[in-house]
Amino acid sequence: MLLQIESYLKEQLDRVLATLNWPEIAYQFDRPRVEAHGDLSVNLAMPLAREIKQNPRQIAQTIVEHLELNPDWIEKVEIAGPGFINFFFSPTVLQQAVRDILERGEQYGRFQDAKGKKAQVEFVSANPTGPLTVGHGRQAVLGDTIANLLEWMGYEVQREYYFNNAGRQMRILADSVRLRYLELLGETIEFPQDYYQGEYIREIARHLYETHGDALKDETNLDIFKETAEKLIFEDIKKTLARLGIVFDSFYNELDLYTNGEIDRVVQIFKEKGLAYEKDGALWFKSTAFGLEQDRVIIKSSGEPTYRLPDIAYHKTKFDRGFDLIVDLFGADHIATYPDVLAGLKALGYDTSRVKVLIHQFVTLFEGKEKVKMSTRKANFVTLDELIDEVGADVTRWFFLMRSMQSHLNFDLTLAKTHSDENPVYYNQYAHARICSILRTAEEKGIRFEQMDAFHRLGEKSELDLIKKLIEFPKLVRNCARDFEPHLLTQYLSEVSTAFHKFYTECWVIGDDAELTQARLGLCLATSTVLANGFRIVGVSAPERM
Repeated sequence: MLLQIESYLKEQLDRVLATLNWPEIAYQFDRPRVEAHGDLSVNLAMPLAREIKQNPRQIAQTIVEHLELNPDWIEKVEIAGPGFINFFFSPTVLQQAVRDILERGEQYGRFQDAKGKKAQVEFVSANPTGPLTVGHGRQAVLGDTIANLLEWMGYEVQREYYFNNAGRQMRILADSVRLRYLELLGETIEFPQDYYQGEYIREIARHLYETHGDALKDETNLDIFKETAEKLIFEDIKKTLARLGIVFDSFYNELDLYTNGEIDRVVQIFKEKGLAYEKDGALWFKSTAFGLEQDRVIIKSSGEPTYRLPDIAYHKTKFDRGFDLIVDLFGADHIATYPDVLAGLKALGYDTSRVKVLIHQFVTLFEGKEKVKMSTRKANFVTLDELIDEVGADVTRWFFLMRSMQSHLNFDLTLAKTHSDENPVYYNQYAHARICSILRTAEEKGIRFEQMDAFHRLGEKSELDLIKKLIEFPKLVRNCARDFEPHLLTQYLSEVSTAFHKFYTECWVIGDDAELTQARLGLCLATSTVLANGFRIVGVSAPERM
């Protein structure tokens, strides 16, 4: 309904501009920070003042005088500050909004803006060298929630996990397993400090011992150690992600880029376009032609490609697979590397405006004021599984989304483990559970909501304030998807819960007035609809009892 009101007001404002022969100009609607300033504010008069050289308050006054607004939509209009035009919604339009929410149900907040378009979201993409860490967890939840948001905009979304099971990392992993396997056979091993130290390496070695006994004692080929480690670690990764409700549609292996010729094709195109040249025994990409400060090596003098070349080839496949929107989610350690890939894609002739690179900051765990430094079971990091064991999947997802991805996240374990409304997850889930309790109580009294024409009875301030909050949901979903800012959704849901708790405290839902009871039960249902839809995007459960 908020989007409808904005569209209605825009039509009226554009009509006034045309009537007064004033120029068309960009302007925006915002919710006033001060409640007394109304429900919606427009800044039209200020940019217009620069164009027609008049006082903005005078312009605002002229606009207001020419407006012909439906009183069922807008109750009154005021001018504030330097020339803001503030609109106050009519109770009638808010009462109608409750009906609209209930009629839309699970579709409330969904759009068809991107219907027929394909989007790909690549995230996590950790090589199979160990369990997922807390840092991977933030990226996993951010990526999955962004994919959810894009689906709510109508995109057909593919979640993809890109990994490399070759190279030095995997050789070290394989040899780490081999040495732990030999230890199980009773050999004395000097285990290198730069090898993988975690208990999970011993577990993989034990699996090999239980499967093969001592048959691998003299095995010098690392393939069986590498393949077993990769298989078991990936099984572990998939199980961990599934605990958070995250399932990938596809896994893309970097090695395939070599075997299917994609790497060679990129090099060939660069050479044909005069964008690759040899220097000091290495092959260079002329990235300065695409805005970078210096050219980049893509194949070392040893003949080994740098990371840039397979990454460019991989992204080439994304365009070739027909994605209209390509979203890459990386940690802050990638901030200096992705421009090289974008330059390579431009060199190949692709439209890089279809690529959205998102960088998230890191996570630090705190227990009270103490930083959590060590895992009790595995190496020198806290695994994502351990975090989920501590606080649960819902809390894990919610806490990872509470701050902007551009901000470093301090994850407060003490708060996360608190089972009270101090914990923002439980605070929001409790609002949904309370509504379910109200509806159960009504049913026990023989009362079911069935009167969609009773909403004209909603006129208390806390009722209207709650409705005003509920109608923001579709616009917020669209903005979160457009700007890739899922953290705003958790903030909004907390505001809905606060507005509901205030309404519940001030308004007796089930009373002697049957029609008013119907109206308030409908408002409760509308609130639960918005909360449940928001939870669905965020990826947390909507409990009926707590």
